[in-house]
Amino acid sequence: MSTLPFPASVYSARLSRAASLAADAGLDTIVVGPGPDLQYLVGVEGDTIERLTALVLAPGATPTVVVPRMELAKVRSTAVGELGLAVADWVDGEDPYALVTSAVGDAARVGVSDALPALHVLPIGDRLGVRLELATPVLREGRMIKDAEEIAELRRAGEAIDAVHRRVHEWLRAGRTEREVAADIAEAIVAEGHRTVEFVIVGSGPNGADPHHEVSDRVIEEGDIVVVDIGGAVPSGYNSDSTRTYVVGTPAPAAAERIAVLVRAQQAAVDAVRPGATAAEVDAAARSVLTDAGLGEAFVHRTGHGIGVSVHEEPYIAPGNDLVLREGMAFSIEPGIYFAGEWGARIEDIVVVTAEDGERLNVAPHGLTTVGLR
Repeated sequence: MSTLPFPASVYSARLSRAASLAADAGLDTIVVGPGPDLQYLVGVEGDTIERLTALVLAPGATPTVVVPRMELAKVRSTAVGELGLAVADWVDGEDPYALVTSAVGDAARVGVSDALPALHVLPIGDRLGVRLELATPVLREGRMIKDAEEIAELRRAGEAIDAVHRRVHEWLRAGRTEREVAADIAEAIVAEGHRTVEFVIVGSGPNGADPHHEVSDRVIEEGDIVVVDIGGAVPSGYNSDSTRTYVVGTPAPAAAERIAVLVRAQQAAVDAVRPGATAAEVDAAARSVLTDAGLGEAFVHRTGHGIGVSVHEEPYIAPGNDLVLREGMAFSIEPGIYFAGEWGARIEDIVVVTAEDGERLNVAPHGLTTVGLR
């Protein structure tokens, strides 16, 4: 019985589009290894191991999946089985790269997915006798534009993570460690509808000034500003990612004022989302609000990243990125401000580009949220 999150017809359309995009890019074949691209195209999840699994996709040809026989049942339970794709299985002692060569045939330009490691890329290139190219531009284009089914899953993920943020007051209080709070949050992420916990950041006081701090044994204190950045994958494999900033008790007035500016900056970036705008313009909308308030140097990262079957994927909402936004793109809007040795703050929502503007998928309160002392 299939456990695919989408009908087989969805995967068939994705394969057809990828093949068409490969042809447009002048590639004769693309070879896709385990990772987000393979999950997106045929529903096969998992990471690359020493035994080769790969999808060989060529315009006008039936896609072929090269797979170890010990993984055959798992692969056939995905769209590979439902769509009747060609399967070339192998056992230890046989040469899987010869199967790739056979499936590729006579090709002058072959692209490989960026998740396929050198462990497999080098033997494939040797067998084919061609210089392999990255298929990233082809695969990126397909994944950047979300269809209705994907957007529905991202909305489901957004609602689930919002439910967790609304419960943070149950666990976040003075006297507990970041690690203790994070453990409760992780349990709630699953309880509220996620299949997996991808990350939990609880950055209290000076730890919040490190954008990628995770957790520590620091004891949370009265007056701490606390960054809580959390996300996970719902059963379909699509991810949530949302950050809110909390204060234990009463915040210092200067901190509260700065965080109010951050909330305005985040809103300005959301308001700038529309088809035809560039990623750089959305980034600039947030950055200009902070710069005008004298906080520009405290914003040390890009405004956002795409999201889907990966937590981080294209498009990246960053300075200098002139990529034009199109309906169906989904990405985070997450400006932050950080003061080394003191505190940090970040506000993050996932936003989808609609026909006219941007739709927030996270609606939990955005302002500095007060939690109890004990």
